[in-house]
Amino acid sequence: MGKIRKKFGAGSLSLLLCIIGVLFTSSFGDKGAFGDVIIKLIGLKAWSNGDRGIHYTIYYAPIFFIPSVILGMKFKDDSGAKLGKIISSIMLIVVFLVIIFLSVTATGSAQIS
Repeated sequence: MGKIRKKFGAGSLSLLLCIIGVLFTSSFGDKGAFGDVIIKLIGLKAWSNGDRGIHYTIYYAPIFFIPSVILGMKFKDDSGAKLGKIISSIMLIVVFLVIIFLSVTATGSAQIS
């Protein structure tokens, strides 16, 4: 039997969006997150209080991961679609858990004070 090659198509964008989303949320060494640079270039704030406070980059990350999951599900036969869907799904779960954790700890510390 011959090896089946998957085609590049709309589902392949799933992996590309996933990679951009991971880069968007990652920082390298002593540099800030890659997303911070992009957010500042667009003219938005990356932090609520200068370079401290609430880090807004985590709230922008689903902009890449949600379409990645949708494209991976819709065009599952394209090259990279399955991997993009899986990684983006995991990243969405992590992002939402972090957001929930930060919300709960922020409310808990506000009530204690």
